Amino acid sequence: MMRHGRWELCVPGQERDVDECDNRATCLAAFMSGEVSRLKAAGRHGTARNYARARCSFIAFTGGEDVHLSCVDGTLMEAYETWLHQRGVVRNTVSFYMRILRAVYNRAVRSGLAVQSFPFDGVYTGVDRTPKRAVAGDVVARLCHLDLHGDANLTLARDMFVFSFCMRGMAFVDMVFLRKGNLRGGIISYTRRKTGRPLSVKMEPAALRIVERYADAASVYLFPVVTAEDGRTAYAQYEAGLGRYNRCLKRISLTLGLSVSLSSYVARHSWATSARDCGIPVSVIGSALGHASERTTLIYLDSLDDSVVDKANREVISVLDV
Repeated sequence: MMRHGRWELCVPGQERDVDECDNRATCLAAFMSGEVSRLKAAGRHGTARNYARARCSFIAFTGGEDVHLSCVDGTLMEAYETWLHQRGVVRNTVSFYMRILRAVYNRAVRSGLAVQSFPFDGVYTGVDRTPKRAVAGDVVARLCHLDLHGDANLTLARDMFVFSFCMRGMAFVDMVFLRKGNLRGGIISYTRRKTGRPLSVKMEPAALRIVERYADAASVYLFPVVTAEDGRTAYAQYEAGLGRYNRCLKRISLTLGLSVSLSSYVARHSWATSARDCGIPVSVIGSALGHASERTTLIYLDSLDDSVVDKANREVISVLDV
């Protein structure tokens, strides 16, 4: 489709030179740059990073050239998909990039900068099943009593993993940004950063003991991962903390001889799996995890009392006996 730096017949009966993308608002990668800036300004640094990654991938595909929004069609997207597969990119990552590009394109359509042509109908935007990422409750119980020889980083990683399991699979990003103000009367109330869904979780004794262990009068946060108040600096500290957390969990996995390597996702998956094994309905599990994309979960969210989920959580973590 691309030849000698020009996009051939991007619009039926018309050849468009890449130089025409000097009007940056009407070119895909340039429009994405604007979206990245908008997301950063809104404090959505993780989403901004993902958009930037997708943009870099697409620009690599086009050889560094931008593409006018009117040239974004099914043929182009299918060519991009083929290019990704040829480079060994797995299907879930392909879908990740495609969903981001689709979101940006649809926003451009809503802004009146492009005419909807449904260019993503012929490419993969689903989610493949991934290898098992859960461990049984008895593994978490072993973690609670594991001698880490006073290593502060390993101890914090272990404690946050157990805390996540006790708090209905709370995501790492939500844990590190928990503030003291989120804890009232033995209940933590917070908003999921990924979905914007508000959640309230009753703290069981095991979780409360972990929070008390890291109490710091000088910090507004419950855990010593993020210290900054500035959004950009705080997000950089979160990213560094996430990398450190996963490295420490990998070391702990080797110590325990686990077949599934522990990671920031495993505590969440493990809680959900344990809840399912306890016979807890999928609707309750989805509500506990704060899912916003499952229709069945959404139906139950408005009517499900938090006490039902707290009771389910108590049953799941009872295996810890701590």
